[in-house]
Amino acid sequence: MRLPFLTLTAIFTLLGAADASAQRYDPAYPVCMHRYVGGGPGGGGSDYFDCSFTSLEQCRATASGLAATCDLNPYYAFNESPPPRRRPKKVH
Repeated sequence: MRLPFLTLTAIFTLLGAADASAQRYDPAYPVCMHRYVGGGPGGGGSDYFDCSFTSLEQCRATASGLAATCDLNPYYAFNESPPPRRRPKKVH
């Protein structure tokens, strides 16, 4: 009885750890730079995303001369805040 429990616990732990590394975008910034890093002979490159930019121009200036592209962050909430409330007019 103890072995199946330990086996299931190990499987769920491994699945949970794999999901945590899948987050590639930081939702705090609107622009991400996708860096392409070559792996040398035989491939195996490890590209990554750097989501620390507030504008496309800022990202493009940083990416200039690098193997990189700049894109809007699909996980950034551009219109998250509600519009300001209007005050009712006072009638005299």
